[in-house]
Amino acid sequence: MDDWLSDTRTSYDTVASSYADQLRGAVGERPYVRAALALFADLVRAAGDGPVADVGCGPGHVTAQLRELGADAFGIDLSPGMIDVARRDHPGLRFEVGSMTELDLPDASLTGLLAFWSLIHVPDADIPAVFGHFHRVLRPGGVLLAGFHVGDGSVLKTSGYGGHPMKVHVHRRRPEQVADLLRAAGFTVEAQLLVHLDEKVPGAMLFARPGRA
Repeated sequence: MDDWLSDTRTSYDTVASSYADQLRGAVGERPYVRAALALFADLVRAAGDGPVADVGCGPGHVTAQLRELGADAFGIDLSPGMIDVARRDHPGLRFEVGSMTELDLPDASLTGLLAFWSLIHVPDADIPAVFGHFHRVLRPGGVLLAGFHVGDGSVLKTSGYGGHPMKVHVHRRRPEQVADLLRAAGFTVEAQLLVHLDEKVPGAMLFARPGRA
């Protein structure tokens, strides 16, 4: 396993419980994020329904929100600690340990894929392979929603979520950069939403669909 993957897994194992406590209810406090998730669920429904993977699901709060919106959602996360918390907090839902860099899902098996601020620890060099996996596992007509921090460069996060030690690089990217990487992986980018523009770190969400391989 690459060092950054190992560091990310260990860091989120360490903060899993405190992260879940701090993020509980966060979606409800963000109306534009809530609206984007509702639109994503509507697009999945219009595409014929089917499985939806929340890749980098953390403690499963967004996976649960998607289920409330009618999506057949399940969660995947690199951190076994996060998956333990997700299973504890949402016992009726499916969660499994896995990595977006080696996405263990069959080709064309998903109608929707959510990567909600889970790309922020992936180095630039690994993003094309990750997007290649996303394209591979989505069926034609499926929907991808990717959310991420907007900005330039990276910062090293050494503690968080109650002061627990962490070692993760947080990468900020411009929407046009992410859109170009999606297009290079075979996606058609359909919409972009910028949020929290006056906060220290704004966010962006891109909706895309797989084109022909």
